[in-house]
Amino acid sequence: MTTESPRWFKSSYSGNGGQCIEVAANIPGAVPVRDSKDPDGPALTFSARGWLSFVAAVKEGEFPA
Repeated sequence: MTTESPRWFKSSYSGNGGQCIEVAANIPGAVPVRDSKDPDGPALTFSARGWLSFVAAVKEGEFPA
């Protein structure tokens, strides 16, 4: 287990509309994700492999709008 604090960031594609998620990519083996409107709220944590699979599926259009 790491004692490092998550370093949160938003996608460069994110507008300023307030409907964003933030991701911390500095936690080995895990990818925490949180709502940018609630930085003190809960975060969902995904395995690094699961997050990469999700991102690949989004890029391939598997989740139509």
